[in-house]
Amino acid sequence: QAQLVESGGGLVQPGGSLRLSCAASVAGITVLGWYRQAPGKQRELVATILLNGNTNYADSVKGRFAISRNKAGNTVNLQMNSLKPEDTAVYYCNVRTPWGQIWGQGTQVTVSS
Repeated sequence: QAQLVESGGGLVQPGGSLRLSCAASVAGITVLGWYRQAPGKQRELVATILLNGNTNYADSVKGRFAISRNKAGNTVNLQMNSLKPEDTAVYYCNVRTPWGQIWGQGTQVTVSS
């Protein structure tokens, strides 16, 4: 059964760093990514990475966040630096295959002093 296991969320002060990881037990992965949803807001793209390594970032995180994957293409990481209170949200791992997409259960990231 396809499964995504996320880890790495938590509470951090403004300006701090966190690293999220997502391990995927999924066949046929084409795109790995992270999305987030803040209270009262729609889920939004944070970053994606293709199997060829090409990346895409939301403008709000460019220069602060970095997405990466392992060589096997079944683990995706999100290094988050210079965190701001507005980065507070539930972060979801997302994996796309030729047959659809799968979401992780979400991990809370809270940026607060």
